[in-house]
Amino acid sequence: MTVKSYFLPQSLDEALGLLAEHGDSLLLVGGGTVALPLINEGVSTPEKVMALPQAGLSYIQRANGTVNIGATSTLTQMVDEAPFPILQEAARQSASWTIRNMATVGGNLFVPPPSGDIATALLALDAQVKLVSQAGARLVPLADFYSGFLANVMRADEILAEIQVPAPQGKTAFIKYGRKAANTPAIVTVAAHITLDGDTVTAARLALNAVGLHPLRATVAEALLTGNRLDEATISAAATAAAENCQPFTDAIASEWYRRKMVKVFVRRILRQIAGEAG
Repeated sequence: MTVKSYFLPQSLDEALGLLAEHGDSLLLVGGGTVALPLINEGVSTPEKVMALPQAGLSYIQRANGTVNIGATSTLTQMVDEAPFPILQEAARQSASWTIRNMATVGGNLFVPPPSGDIATALLALDAQVKLVSQAGARLVPLADFYSGFLANVMRADEILAEIQVPAPQGKTAFIKYGRKAANTPAIVTVAAHITLDGDTVTAARLALNAVGLHPLRATVAEALLTGNRLDEATISAAATAAAENCQPFTDAIASEWYRRKMVKVFVRRILRQIAGEAG
C-alpha cells in the first residue's frame, strides 16, 4: 500500500482546507467501496487519502418541494429514508446490503458503468449537484455533470457536497436488468419519470445506465414521447430510439449487441408499466 497520509475531516470547511492545501495529490473517497480495493490491490497508488464520512454530509432532508441528499449519505440510508420510491428501488438494487452500508450516494456518481444505478434514477428526476470550494458553491444539473468516461465538470478545488432532487410531478419507475435477481452488475438500467395530462405525455425523462460512457438521458426518446399519447405506437418508437441512440459496450457481463437489444426491451417494459398505472 502506498498511502502515507490519511485525513478524516470533521466538517466540510476542514475538508475544503485540506483539499486546498494538498491539491491533486489528495484522493477523496466517500465510503471507499471502489477506491480502497483498488489501493489494496496496487491498481491505484495514492500517497494521500481523505475520507469524507464524518464531514457532516450524511443527511436526507426535505424542504420547499426539494429533497437535499448529503453526498456521503449511504445507500442504506436511501433505502430507509428516501421519500421517492424510485430512489429507494435504485438503492435497493445496488450491490449487497453490506456494501450499501458503506457506499455513498455521492460516490455512486463517480463509478464507471455498469455501476452507477443511483445516478440513473437521479438523472430521471432532474437532480442537481452542489459543488463547493473555498471560493463558494455552484449548482450543476446532473445531466450536465458528466463530460466523458470517468470525467466530469468538477474543478480540482471542488467537493461534491449535496444532491438536490425536485419532487417528481408525474409517474416514476426503475428497472435494473442483470444476470441475477440481486447483487448483480447491470446489463441495462432504465429509470423513467413521465408526466401525463390524461393519456398525453407532457414531460418525459428517460435515463439509462450500462449502455454508455456514463449514465445518460435518452433525449431522442424523450422528444418522441412528449406531446403524444402513451400508447403502444409511441412506446415502441421511443424504445427503438433509445436503443439506436445509446452507446453500449462489450464486457464480461454482456455484449454490445445484447445490451442494445435489451435497451429496447426494457424501455418498452418500463413505459408499458407507467401506461398501465395511468389506466
